[in-house]
Amino acid sequence: MTASPRVSVIMAVHNEERFLAEAVESVLAQSFSDFELLISDDGSTDATPALARSFADSDPERVRVLRGEHNQGKPFALNRALEVRRGELIAWLDGDDVMLPNKL
Repeated sequence: MTASPRVSVIMAVHNEERFLAEAVESVLAQSFSDFELLISDDGSTDATPALARSFADSDPERVRVLRGEHNQGKPFALNRALEVRRGELIAWLDGDDVMLPNKL
């Protein structure tokens, strides 16, 4: 990935531990590779933060985690990610969704 990837994939998540791994893996498996993935955790109280961090630790070039200590709502979590995104283009993905391999 370059310092300025073409696409920033932004996920706002809250208590998504049941679905997060599949969602993140679907992004990392994209046929297009010039992207970053920003996981903006909105004060989750389950294993979501640890799971998100494990993906960032295993792929620090592409995955970043932003952590809010308290739930402030999806718009707040999305805006937090938008403020630090590096990509020219934005793609949204919910924490309980998946991307088909050629989505980007």
